[in-house]
Amino acid sequence: MTRPRTALTCCVLALVAVGCGIRPTGVTDGGTAPSGISKGMRIYFASDSGLRGVARPGTEIHDLIGAYKLLLSGPTEEERADGLTNLLASAEPMTISSHQGNVTIDAPRYVAGPQDQSTGQLVCTFARAEVLLHGTRPDKVQVTIVGAQGMRAGPYQCQQFLAR
Repeated sequence: MTRPRTALTCCVLALVAVGCGIRPTGVTDGGTAPSGISKGMRIYFASDSGLRGVARPGTEIHDLIGAYKLLLSGPTEEERADGLTNLLASAEPMTISSHQGNVTIDAPRYVAGPQDQSTGQLVCTFARAEVLLHGTRPDKVQVTIVGAQGMRAGPYQCQQFLAR
């Protein structure tokens, strides 16, 4: 019994000594690690499956009104073919301000339900703009809409419209 056990032990030790055949390499650089939020502006459009954000690489905004203009430009032809639509098709007068992550949209003619996709388009687009413009953490941005007849809706966070 000891010979087979000794032979087995020798075989195991030989395999361990040989290793798996992978040769050691030097240190390789994997590049920079991803960090937090992706770079660049995203705008949000409605679809049959809910609100969807689309990137606008290379597009810079300098204020919240710039984000609104970008949103009003609507989805590209390719995005429309993919089922995206803009429920905010007409330019409605708005005043948008922010203070320490609290974005207020003053839109006197805006009437919408609290959880509809057009509200989500505004909330998520302006939340993203606030993150880019002022460095606010995405989970700290709150958006309030002051609409028709001074009715206040919110504060909302973008994830309320994406978690459906």
